[in-house]
Amino acid sequence: MDLSPVTEALAVKSFDKIADICDNLMLQVASEGISFHDDWPYAIHLLGYFYVDDCDSARFLWKTIPTSVKESKPEVVAAWRIGQKLWTRDYAGVYEAIRGFDWSPEAKDMVAAFSDVYTKRMFQLLLSAYSTITIGELALFLGMTEDDATTYVVENGWTVDTASQMVTVKKQAVKREQKVDSSKLQRLTEYVFHLEH
Repeated sequence: MDLSPVTEALAVKSFDKIADICDNLMLQVASEGISFHDDWPYAIHLLGYFYVDDCDSARFLWKTIPTSVKESKPEVVAAWRIGQKLWTRDYAGVYEAIRGFDWSPEAKDMVAAFSDVYTKRMFQLLLSAYSTITIGELALFLGMTEDDATTYVVENGWTVDTASQMVTVKKQAVKREQKVDSSKLQRLTEYVFHLEH
């Protein structure tokens, strides 16, 4: 079984393509009737789904993993622990699951990249859902210490009231671009001209 496309994607840090590459390889190997379960990089496959925010596919993959693999490969179980936390929206638990395992060299970079992507997702969630939030809750959502979380959001323009331990979210202005092509403008001009005359 040739897993070189997965290895190459990991080497060039194309983590957003890992899930699709693994899916295609799995279909190819399965269609050829090759037994692949013992050698399959399930942890990388699961992490690939998490990286692209596809918990549904990760859940289905988990259900297809043989029990013998789950029992013999702790990294697969550790990757699924992240999935469980994502599934239950235990935001702080995701970071605990990431930090709670000594990842293999193959998975370490991908887990670090996922952690960064997840922090950015959480930041966007906070940006859209909150106008103010306590520093403690902010730290839980971002998986950081209170000082690091405060520094992170201040760099993004949020304001901190140390007396009340509250952070005020700075909403970003929504930019809307109108794209009008010349044919639409011409039709509108003709219509207005017709109404005036």
